[in-house]
This record gives sequence, structure tokens and C-alpha cells, in this order.
Amino acid sequence: MNKVLMPVPDLSWLDLGTEHALYQLSVAQLIEEAIKNGEGTLTSAGALAIDTGKFTGRSPKDRFIVMDDITRDTVWWGDVNIRFSPADFDVLLRKVCLHLNKNKFYVRDASACADENYRIGLRVITETAYQNLFANHLFLRPEEDEVVGHPEWTIIAAPDFQADPAVDGTRQANFSILNFSRKIILIGGTGYTGEIKKGIFSVLNFILPQQHQTLSMHCSANVGKAGDTAIFFGLSGTGKTTLSADPERSLIGDDEHGWGQDTVFNFEGGCYAKCVDLTPEREPEIYGAVKFGSLLENINYFPGTRTVDYSNIEKTENTRVAYPIDYISNAVVPSIAAVPKNIFFLTADAFGVLPPLSKLTRGQAMFHFISGYTAKVAGTEAGVTEPQVTFSACFGKAFLPLHPAKYAALLGEKMERHQVNVWLVNTGWSGGAYGEGQRMKLSHTRALIAAVLEGKMESVKFTEHPVFGLLMPKACPDVPSEILNPRNTWADKNKYDLKTNELAKAFIENFGQFGEFITGEMWESIPKVVENTF
Repeated sequence: MNKVLMPVPDLSWLDLGTEHALYQLSVAQLIEEAIKNGEGTLTSAGALAIDTGKFTGRSPKDRFIVMDDITRDTVWWGDVNIRFSPADFDVLLRKVCLHLNKNKFYVRDASACADENYRIGLRVITETAYQNLFANHLFLRPEEDEVVGHPEWTIIAAPDFQADPAVDGTRQANFSILNFSRKIILIGGTGYTGEIKKGIFSVLNFILPQQHQTLSMHCSANVGKAGDTAIFFGLSGTGKTTLSADPERSLIGDDEHGWGQDTVFNFEGGCYAKCVDLTPEREPEIYGAVKFGSLLENINYFPGTRTVDYSNIEKTENTRVAYPIDYISNAVVPSIAAVPKNIFFLTADAFGVLPPLSKLTRGQAMFHFISGYTAKVAGTEAGVTEPQVTFSACFGKAFLPLHPAKYAALLGEKMERHQVNVWLVNTGWSGGAYGEGQRMKLSHTRALIAAVLEGKMESVKFTEHPVFGLLMPKACPDVPSEILNPRNTWADKNKYDLKTNELAKAFIENFGQFGEFITGEMWESIPKVVENTF
């Protein structure tokens, strides 16, 4: 069947006509549409390359949630979740739909959550063909003969529509608004596709913990041949993608998962990978996924060619590629596995004080989860001469509609019920802070994680870190024992102690913001320093 001629579902409830709507186009048809519309070009590898315009990343200050009876007393309001009025939303929605009615637009039905027990139906309405291609890749795709039915959530994305802040209640011309009562995500003024992806992630972060006692997670996950699941949390630059891409293990997903009653499942049907400095040697799976059907964002070509220069970041460092998960050869399809046996919190500690591997108690796991620590290194910005501490609650603060303590408590409950091991892994510095010490060798980090996954750490003795209370192994196969206790790697032990207290105080200060929502078990797991006044 020619998919262009597929009957368009009724959109009258949105005041959208169907005469200009193109429904459920194939990948090839969407690429043809994008090229015909002047949205992009084909690379030498066959991928569609587009530019997202003014915005090459998300705009957190322009993300809103409609405050109503559903959200008023449940959402964690503040700088992450900004209030928007229902009346302003309704007016803005009508304006966006009137805008879409002027030209052709694209409609796609899909779903999220690989485990059918938690699945939600989605309808994605986009102004551009490339946004619809993105939705095809990142969400779960129905089979050819599958009837989607009426979707639960609707996403509307119109990058050419510009809001009037003085009239529409937005901060500026672009916006991304979640309405939990009407079950609509409304996006305008930005062509960055990540707003679509993270909009649904935020929705699931609201729904799953409250309705299903399911922990929604910003993480990657893989599974071994014996069926043992491992989860990797970590902020940008910590090695989450690299360390979860293990040729000996199958990929469940690279970014968003749920931990349900007896499964870990991918929310998505694809990957949205960074591709700055991408090479076949460094990231062979991602490099190989850049082919016909893939969507490249904001890349540059070598002059006079259609060959991508992945090192060119003139447009942005946040160059991206989107592709279906089955473009990865060792992906698990459907993307479901058993509950985790091991969880890894990855941090690039530029202070050089955290151990390369440590085992966490339940209280410590909840504490480090709600902290979500890593560090930005010196030299990345003008005037920055010292490492900058970065905390992002639950390793994904920007996408949490609920208070972080709710996710941390859910982690603790599931960790206890399933007897899960949680490990803190420092992929940052050792032997000194950034500029003095050395970056942890990737081979050592891989060996430490492999030892955990292979059960080799079960018989090893541990010693406790004097400030953070972390349990540090005394030995590990293929790893020099002298690096396992970070204090041993510093020539100046007093300087190590000072840096340790400096980082510990930063943890304590950050933790103080969570106040009344914190359990005693987490309070007992904060670093023990003399300056601790809590």
C-alpha cells in the first residue's frame, strides 16, 4: 500500500484538517519529503543531514508544565518545572494548529515502553518531515498490520511557529509545554528534536513512579549471556555510552529505561547518540549506524564533499545522530530484560579523590543517586582554572517532574527487594586533581566493571573510605592494587585530605536543598567531615 494514501486519523478535536496531513510515511518517503522541502541533504553514507536552526540543544528555561488539579500538588515546581496556565495553553494550542493547517504536516502513530504492561500510545504531529523521521526512530514502531488505535498522548511540534511572549505567556518565541490533563506536549519555535524525545521522557517520569511504582531512569543498560542486567547512570563525559557498549553483552538501550515489577525495559525504539569526533575505532557501533535512514543533526561536511567532518563543531558540539535500535548489531529486540543485578553510578571526578570503584550501601546508593555528581574540568571555558562541581539529581534533574527524593526512595525499595549491588565508578582523575593527576585508564575501568559483572568481586575484601564511607576493594584482577585506594596515589597525602574535604562539603551543601523529603538512611550516608554542620 502506498503509505501517502493511508487514511489520516480524525484530528478535528485539535481543529486540525486532514487535507494537508501525510500519515505514517515510510522512512524512504520521509527522506524524500525532507529533501523536496529543502530540509536537508544526503551524506556520502546515505544518512539524512539536517540543521535544527537557532536551537542546537534543549532550552530548559523555556520548558513549562501546565499547573492544574493533576499537577498542582505533585510536581516539583521551581527552575526545572516552570508553571504555565491552562488558559494560555489552550490559546497557544489553537494558534499552533491554525499555523499547521496552512501547509502540509506529518502525522505518525507510535508508542513508548517496550514492556507492554507499561506501554503508552503516542501520536506525533510535526511540521517537518525530519522531525517525523526522528519520531519513527526514537519511539517504538508499530508493525505493518498493527492497528494503533487512539493514542494516549499527542506531541505537536511546529518549529516555524513563533510565540509572542507578551501575549502567549512564554518567556520567548520558543517553548515546550507539557499538559498532563489534556495529555499533549506542545513544542514551537525550535527545530531541535531532543525536545520531542525528552518531552515523553518527562511524561513517563511523572506517570510511571506514581501509577505503577516503576522507577524511570536516565541510564543505559545491557544484559549478559547469562541474563544478568547491568545499568549505567552518568552525566555527560563520564563514559556511560562507552562503558555500556560491551561486545560481550547485548544492548537494552542507551538512554531511557524503566525498572518495573520484574523487568528493565527501554522506553524507546532507537538511539540519539552524540557524534562529535566520531570514528570507527572509537565508537564502531554508532559509526556503523550512520547509513541510509539515519538522521544526522547539525554536522558539517568536508569542503566540496558530502563526507561528514565529525570533528567540525562550528555549529555546535552537540552534533547528533538518530537511528532505530536495530541498527546496532547486538541490540536486544524487544528491549526488555530481567531486573538488574548490578548498577553503576559513573562520575568523572576532577578532584581525584573518589575511588576508581566502590560498593555502596542502600543509604549511600540513594544519597549518590539524588546527588548525581560529576565535575567539569578546568580549561573548558575562559577564566575557569579549577574543576567545577556539577550535581544533577538522579542523573537527570532536567527531566524530573516529581521531587528527586521520590525517585531515590523508589531506588532504595527496589534495591532492597531484589538485592541489587550498586557501585560508584570514578572515570575521572587519580594521583591528583585535574592538571596534576592522570585520567583513569579506560582499560582499568573496564577491568573493574568486568570483574563486578563476572562475580569476581564477591570474595574480595573491602576497606572503608574515611570521609565518604565507601567500601573500596583491596584487589581486582588486571588492576594495580595501589590505585584502588585513591589516597595512596597522591604524593602529598595532606593535599588529598584537603581536596577530599572540599568535595565532601560540596556534596553536603547540595544535599541540604532536599531537606524535609530526605530519609534518615540518606542523612546517615553523607560524607563525615569536621566542617559538617548538618
